[in-house]
Amino acid sequence: MEIKVDLFSDTGTRPSAEMREFMARAEVGDEQLGEDPSVNRLNQLVAELLGKEAAIYLPSGLMANQISFAVHCRPGDEIIMDQTAHPIHYEGGAVAVISGASINPLAGERGIFTAEQVREAIRTPDYHDPQTRVVSIEQTSNLGGGAVWPLETIKEICRVAKESRLSTHMDGARLLNAVAATGIPAREYAETFDSVWIDLSKGLGAPVGSVLAGSEQFIEQARYWKQRLGGAMRQAGIIAAGGIYALENNLERLSEDHHNARRFAEGIADLAQISLDPARVETNIVLFEVNSMNGEELADRLLSRGIRLSIMGENLLRAVTHLDISSNDIDFAVTVIRDLLEEK
Repeated sequence: MEIKVDLFSDTGTRPSAEMREFMARAEVGDEQLGEDPSVNRLNQLVAELLGKEAAIYLPSGLMANQISFAVHCRPGDEIIMDQTAHPIHYEGGAVAVISGASINPLAGERGIFTAEQVREAIRTPDYHDPQTRVVSIEQTSNLGGGAVWPLETIKEICRVAKESRLSTHMDGARLLNAVAATGIPAREYAETFDSVWIDLSKGLGAPVGSVLAGSEQFIEQARYWKQRLGGAMRQAGIIAAGGIYALENNLERLSEDHHNARRFAEGIADLAQISLDPARVETNIVLFEVNSMNGEELADRLLSRGIRLSIMGENLLRAVTHLDISSNDIDFAVTVIRDLLEEK
């Protein structure tokens, strides 16, 4: 079956011809020995972008999260994060396996909790309690529909964390979408965090990888965990070059994805069978409920017509825009959805 409009995820982007050509010309070396010039350049670019001392190139964002928790935590420690956070739902229980930590999930609003919730969640030093060690946020919030964490909320949370000598971590898989939406520089969002990473293979369109940043000391410890988890990639400059190209060419265009997401939301929001407030679409993710049929049924019917969405719940669907989606694609998807639901 041919997929004409793939709104399943922004992880499905494919490198452009220009990116492929740039990757083919990349200088390479042994990245494990620190000798790959393209990897080194990518790490430097991200460290500067995020205002951190150092950075390390990794195969995935999942590994960036798990390495960060392993560095910050000891077995039996506890990590505070929102109940919708990626490590809870999409990382195979890796926190328990790798760092031996547990998670204290907070009930935020669209994936965003408050400083007061953090203050109340921090454990006492009583030996009966797991010890709170890390506060983690996800920018933007995936299951919150791409909601952007306000900078002031971030600062307040990190202030509370530091008062209790906790480490702070940002899962920045879509941090650069927040930057595009608000105009706030990435380094301002990252400033109060001990560790932060960005994904290269979502909205930026590179084929592989993430880059984790922090202090020199933190990154030195991260190298041990990268090795333990089998993350040596040798002549990785070929794929790292995709990240370099993305950072140099694809940042500003993220706003196009946001425009297309709003275009999609506005195109279907007036349908009686759909529950959706377009004003809540802040970045490139659209979550909407289907009232007239099971969400899986609608997703299957759309797929039969070449449109792929992701199923997030019994009646909840998600559409994610990215650089492979044009405004014409959005209009086609809207037309097909309207036709299907009006048939119903």
